[in-house]
Amino acid sequence: MNDMKLISNLLAAFILAIATPLFSQQKLATTTNGNIVTIQNKGGQTIAYSTDSGVNILTVDGLAFKDLNKNGKLDKYEDWRLPFDERAKNLASQMSVEQIAGLMLYSRHQSIPARSGGYFAGTYKGKPFTQGETNPADMTDQQVEFLTKDNLRHVLITTVVSPEVAAQWNNNVQALCEGTGLGIPANNSSDPRHGTVSSAEYNAGSGGNISMWPASLGLAATFDPALVERFGQVAATEYRALGIATALSPQVDIATEPRWMRFSGTFGENPWLSAAMAEAYCNGFQTSTGSKEIADGWGYGSVNAMVKHWPGGGSGEAGRDAHYAIGKFAVYPGGQFDQHLIPFTEGAFKLSGKTKMASAIMPYYTISWNQDVKNGENVGNAYNSYIINDLLRKKYGYDGVACTDWGITGDHRVMDSFVDGKPWGLEHLSIAERHYKVLMAGVDQFGGNNEAQPILDAYQMGVKEHGEKWMRQRMEQSALRLLRNIFRTGLFENPYLDPAATKAIVGKPEFMKEGYEAQLKSQVLLKNKGNVLPVKERKVAYVPKKFTPASTNFLGMRTPESLDYPVSIEVVKKYFDVTDDPEKADLALVFIESPKSGIGYDSTDIRAGGNGYLPISLQYSDYTATEARAVSIAGGDPKENSANRSYKDKTVKTTNVTDLGMVTETAAKMKGKPVIVSVAVDNPMVFSEFESQSSAILVNFRVQDQAILDLITGKTEPSGLLPMQMPDSMSEVERQAEDAPHDMKCHTDSEGHSYDFGFGMNWKGVIKDERVSRYKK
Repeated sequence: MNDMKLISNLLAAFILAIATPLFSQQKLATTTNGNIVTIQNKGGQTIAYSTDSGVNILTVDGLAFKDLNKNGKLDKYEDWRLPFDERAKNLASQMSVEQIAGLMLYSRHQSIPARSGGYFAGTYKGKPFTQGETNPADMTDQQVEFLTKDNLRHVLITTVVSPEVAAQWNNNVQALCEGTGLGIPANNSSDPRHGTVSSAEYNAGSGGNISMWPASLGLAATFDPALVERFGQVAATEYRALGIATALSPQVDIATEPRWMRFSGTFGENPWLSAAMAEAYCNGFQTSTGSKEIADGWGYGSVNAMVKHWPGGGSGEAGRDAHYAIGKFAVYPGGQFDQHLIPFTEGAFKLSGKTKMASAIMPYYTISWNQDVKNGENVGNAYNSYIINDLLRKKYGYDGVACTDWGITGDHRVMDSFVDGKPWGLEHLSIAERHYKVLMAGVDQFGGNNEAQPILDAYQMGVKEHGEKWMRQRMEQSALRLLRNIFRTGLFENPYLDPAATKAIVGKPEFMKEGYEAQLKSQVLLKNKGNVLPVKERKVAYVPKKFTPASTNFLGMRTPESLDYPVSIEVVKKYFDVTDDPEKADLALVFIESPKSGIGYDSTDIRAGGNGYLPISLQYSDYTATEARAVSIAGGDPKENSANRSYKDKTVKTTNVTDLGMVTETAAKMKGKPVIVSVAVDNPMVFSEFESQSSAILVNFRVQDQAILDLITGKTEPSGLLPMQMPDSMSEVERQAEDAPHDMKCHTDSEGHSYDFGFGMNWKGVIKDERVSRYKK
């Protein structure tokens, strides 16, 4: 009898499990696309699930909900009618410590498909990706492992072979996550991915793989926050179509140190312009409207903005960058630490939009030298309790996610490797101890870490010091913040994509057009002697070729030397008749880049008896640092014998010195005929080396060649303004304070114009509109 009753109960349960989704579908609008089932709740949220995940649908009050933890009842976190925080708190309370530890992980860079070797390598069932054999939308073995074994739910995506493949890969990942544990979806993310391909041609009505916009410095050069907000809206639409719900941007550090290699990723050196752009950027990315809004501006069109880098990383001593041990120190000789907070406190933390505040923040690698006024610690910002707990959390009331920059808990082995561990100031601690230090400082998440074990080890350290109840609460505090951002973006209800829709949205013609128009607006005309521009009639142009020496990038990838046009000559020919003989030319078009001299360090200098440190130069010619500090402000590393990082009296060469010759030699060959120079600028630069030999100078911040030529030929009028100063000399660069904006004497050209912040020209002359006065120096 009991056996019959047991069988009856099991049969009833089985029928209920089968019938529940069918019952829901009879009452609610349901569509199926492959293995993805979508249910439209009348007057409520649309939910979607994968038939591969094993998740059932619950029907409550005539509405459909996903039973993510498979317990047969509607938990608060599964109830899309409840507020985000109530759902997040309920889910955090159900999570094991192991699951919370996984939520705190942020993956290393993931390429789709994975490369067969190198930094982005991965395998598929033990084998490398093979074109024609491996499905590029499949998950790698490593991805399956960190999603299931380590409970990781935040994935950083780099290159994708196509938008459709990205969508298919997203669906595979989300189905796996939906059917694992408590059904927490993946929150996929990206670094900025809307840069240009210079040689690409823009054709009205044509699309691309993704819309192309100028670099952040170019967006800043428009001095137009409304344009930046629109960029955020477009980029967010494309991100969500790719399955990306978090942007590891904007980078709002004020770039007060002109030699910093990350200058081009910022909005320039002015704190108030950076604040305005930060606010606009976050509003654009985070705000959902209309049917996509769930609540408070958040919804299916929202992308979390992870603003970086708190409390500002733009004052590295002598311009060196903290990806390297040689650049770990941010210094403040001008006493301007508070200026670096303005883009955060007056921009990203004070949004005019409904989401009100950037949802995540990333501290920089740097040690903010002698800025910890409470504990006196000189450690990396993510390790510093004063910088995070006291300043960020308490003083400025920030309760969003704080995520470390990538790889800060790894071991430090060499001074000059981009992919070295970055535990600045805490090199002596174990990996687990570094994780614990980060948690105690008030940070929630570990960038570039795929393994949960160090967090679990840190948890046990906390239990030993504070007790299990206290440490459990600390873990749930971070879980709440992290889950909030996943709930806000609607991923629990529908993380799935239609690849066909993705293909139609990403890089669609309307978005390509808007990006191209922004490129036009971002260019800055610095010089126009004798109104040589615009060139409205078709003329004969001489375009010198560029020699590029062999080089190796930060990932060890080699580029051979070359001698070729630095511009798409086919694009140039659409505007000009091109000749290789300057004698036959009406004018010359010279395309160059700002000077590049390396990272400020060379180990061969150590073998020669030095300390390894070299100047970073902003001029093309060889530079000897006779006016550099004799003793560095900061220093010290376990791998160094001296704390003095001075490079005084040392000489450095630029790798693109031939760019200077392209201008000077061309000017000589042209014998007084117009020489028009286009400069792709990544950093401020010394213009005095070639400005007098140039008839016109047009600056761009990484745009398509076609956009440059449209300006030169007058198809549009320049309107951009400099978002930074252009120094008079390298002596001026050495004298300026790394932390102080607008403290350099600027270059004055042959026409009497100073290349200062806010300077720019149009066809009528110097621009003097309201933008120039809005952001005071």
